[in-house]
Amino acid sequence: MFGTSGIRGPVGRVVTTDLALDVGRALASQNAHTIVVGRDARKSGAVLADGVSAGARECGADVVRLGVTSTPTIARSVGWLNADAGVAVTASHNPPTDNGFKLWTPSGQAFDRPKRREVTRRINGEAFDFAAWDEHGSERTWDRAVETHADRIDAALDFIGELTIVVDIGNGTGGVTAEALERLGCSVETLNGQPDGRFPGRPSEPTAENCRSLCEFVAATDADLGIAHDGDADRTMAVTEAGEFVSGDVLLALFAREAIRPGKQVAVPVDTSLLVDDAVVEAGGSVVRTKVGDVYVAAEASKPDVVFGGEPSGAWIWPEETLCPDGPFAACQLARLVREHGSLSSLVSSIDRYPIRRKSIHVADELSTIETVQERLTAQYAAVDTTDGVRVERNDGWFLVRASGTEPIIRLTAEARTDRQADAILAEVSDIVSSVTEPAPSVDAAD
Repeated sequence: MFGTSGIRGPVGRVVTTDLALDVGRALASQNAHTIVVGRDARKSGAVLADGVSAGARECGADVVRLGVTSTPTIARSVGWLNADAGVAVTASHNPPTDNGFKLWTPSGQAFDRPKRREVTRRINGEAFDFAAWDEHGSERTWDRAVETHADRIDAALDFIGELTIVVDIGNGTGGVTAEALERLGCSVETLNGQPDGRFPGRPSEPTAENCRSLCEFVAATDADLGIAHDGDADRTMAVTEAGEFVSGDVLLALFAREAIRPGKQVAVPVDTSLLVDDAVVEAGGSVVRTKVGDVYVAAEASKPDVVFGGEPSGAWIWPEETLCPDGPFAACQLARLVREHGSLSSLVSSIDRYPIRRKSIHVADELSTIETVQERLTAQYAAVDTTDGVRVERNDGWFLVRASGTEPIIRLTAEARTDRQADAILAEVSDIVSSVTEPAPSVDAAD
């Protein structure tokens, strides 16, 4: 039921009001006495949020409704309101036809595996503790969530000022970013600022391709940088003053280098570039790797020695502030970096970048293939990490073999310090995977 970031799928097929009711019932039946419920701008979110609230109240929980707002605002509101759980009705960067549910704890951390498993068990078994007819929970609204979020960002960061920033909200719920930046003294201009769950301005995911208009706009003006969010504003990507889209690995390295302290750690997923390792190690810290998915990064970031966690997809976590990926907070952190250390272009140029090669191989059974590949690679190499798939460290680079999880595909990633080494590593691992399966024609993508 749960993927790497909550429950998500097509509305009316996977995600229904029946499911929304059951999510609310399951949370209330797990002793969540007060539940925060908010949603992104998708039209389907209105009835789904109603369903979550109705199910929770039916099992005796009180509900606080936030309306349309960003996922990090919802996640952080759980703690601010002394609630027991939170539900963001959102499909994040998925297309408008989808919706879903992200579940949050008072610390701002997403539900971990045991909590997700318990929700799934209750829904599948209809194991709900319905309240007596006269003991249903109450519902109220809280209209200060966005203001409180901006207040917290303002309080956490020093005054910035003297920067002009373009924020591409992507017709999502990231308007709090503009408000927070303005409070910090920046001049802000927004693109696609009207919340609209059809995402008419651009596709919701803030990729280089989808952010071309932002790149062109920033390059044509005197803006100091551009910021782009996805539909629920838990992801943040950036554009330099010259209009260059900053890759997620480079942005992760910049944030990690700033946050790290000697002897401390940064949490990143297994598919993260070694340029992050270089930046962190040079600053006296170390990198700890997790499964792919911000829920796993957050779990590692909750440990005492981890001072920052991030995913190249745009999820950034400062555990001293919150354990949820907070896109607006990340945007303001980046603005602070530019203000203190120079242009974003100069910051980007200070990070070494290495060639990455990627390849997808279609197989009959991805899980059995991964098991066989793991046995082969473990016997062949000394430095093998099986946290998520199989990652192998070599003197000249690294490679990762990982099952898709949603389709019968094995994904290969190889990185080295030269193009020739990267090509050679990918060819070697591709031959290994091909030798243990009968693949269909593959699709290559170089980055």
